[in-house]
Amino acid sequence: MRLQINESQNIEFKQLWKDEYIKWICAFANSDGGKLYIGVNDDGEIVGIDNAKKLLEDIPNKVRDILGVMVDVNLHVEDGKEYVEIITENYPYPISYKASYYYRSGSSTQELKGAALDKFLLRKQGKKWDGVPVPYFGFKDLDHYAIELFREKANKKKRIDAELLKESDETLIDKLHLREGDYLKRATTLLFSKDPQKYVTGSTIKIGYFKSDSDLVYQDQVGGNLFQQVDKTMDLIFTKYLKAIITYEGIQRVESFPVSELAFREALVNAVVHKDYASQNSIQISVYDDKLLMWNAGELPAQWTLETLKHKHSSEPFNPAIAYPFFLAGYIESWGRGIEKIIEESQKFNGITPNFRWQNGLWVEFDFNNLGDKVGNRLGEKLGEKLGETQQAIMKLIQNNPKIAITKIAIELGISTTAIEKHIKSLKDNGYINRVGGAKGGHWEIIT
Repeated sequence: MRLQINESQNIEFKQLWKDEYIKWICAFANSDGGKLYIGVNDDGEIVGIDNAKKLLEDIPNKVRDILGVMVDVNLHVEDGKEYVEIITENYPYPISYKASYYYRSGSSTQELKGAALDKFLLRKQGKKWDGVPVPYFGFKDLDHYAIELFREKANKKKRIDAELLKESDETLIDKLHLREGDYLKRATTLLFSKDPQKYVTGSTIKIGYFKSDSDLVYQDQVGGNLFQQVDKTMDLIFTKYLKAIITYEGIQRVESFPVSELAFREALVNAVVHKDYASQNSIQISVYDDKLLMWNAGELPAQWTLETLKHKHSSEPFNPAIAYPFFLAGYIESWGRGIEKIIEESQKFNGITPNFRWQNGLWVEFDFNNLGDKVGNRLGEKLGEKLGETQQAIMKLIQNNPKIAITKIAIELGISTTAIEKHIKSLKDNGYINRVGGAKGGHWEIIT
């Protein structure tokens, strides 16, 4: 006879009882609860046990004495074979087994250590990492200019009482819920301290320009408080790392970046606000010739998947103490729409939907469209492919720079000025281009 269930997050099979299996019960209590079957092998076949009635009495007592929790122990019989079912509920507070904490992950029982243990204990207490008080960090360690920057941005957004913004730094910090008793919270170190990286290792943003995955050309590391990091990173990305395609509408110069500034900013703010700072890993932005990748360490809320993030969902900020000031300052416009807004802004910008994947955190990939090629394609369509390669090349140069000189065109194309003048005359005679103004101060105009 076989049970019609398999081992899983909430199910475990054991052929015989051993007192060490109390750690499995500990793991169920610390997770979502579960059932431990004694007298059932790994394949789910009922093999039976000889001491079932004794276990009905011993197990509840041992579990109560060692773990301090209550379990239901039931006797079942199939085809004359007895087996025991132990039902454990999820407990709202942490349960330890011999001074260690265990948790269910998939169908395995694991001991919690280090950062994972810290997260577990905080979660059981209803707290988040950014809400933990920090010893040896006080108001003297705050950066008044960082608080003033927040005041300025928050005043423009009108999401907080203007009179409160006039209060002292101490009062404002208190009203932002960044203090607990006599201590300031971890979020305060990242938002307003003079040296955030002194208190939180890895609380920076790394940016690199790559020719290939193994060929790093140049890089920057952005530190400071979280507001500064967002502003500095936006500036670096759009002035140093991304190349703008220059086009002209008449004589007006137009710069087009390969990624939506609004979509990128939304992705960046989401990374900063939702990052798992306990991981001690920096946010990483990798820029290539044809794409931009962004990664931040984190974990999804229980029962969430990547698909949950892509659609309208409830707001469960990983760092609520950080998210609230970001909202008041206008960095976050709406709750629970981060990825949805990234997709929406990207599609409006260039019709390309970013790629998302989860691998020890969230990866966002912005693929670039080749705006230069698009300009050339549009030009070819307008001319109906009637021009030769040289004249098409001349038209592209004129489109990109209406003030370009004939000598410059000759240099760009590597042919004589005499030849360029002949092509220019042909283009003018056939009504493709026109000269507005004189040789000095004038410009070319493409006739459409």
